[in-house]
Amino acid sequence: MVFMKKGTEHTNQLNRLNRIGGQIRGIAAMIEEQRYCIEILTQIRAVKSALSSLESNIIEDHLSHCVHHAIESKNRKEADKMIKEIQDLLKKTVK
Repeated sequence: MVFMKKGTEHTNQLNRLNRIGGQIRGIAAMIEEQRYCIEILTQIRAVKSALSSLESNIIEDHLSHCVHHAIESKNRKEADKMIKEIQDLLKKTVK
């Protein structure tokens, strides 16, 4: 299996994930403080949106680096496997 080297993109993804973690801890604090439900729900939607954006970024990265590398290496079996993995993942998302 081909893996992308840890670089700027991974650092950006980790930073985004850390911010999302902070948002989740903020939601927990809001619940502990018994804040207004709509405020909590608004923050939950923000976290879901941030996770969705991160997911899209990682999929894009996977396609443009990992899958692209497998195709360029002319390893048809590996490229087909990676394409099938993305197809299966997207099918699960649609359900």
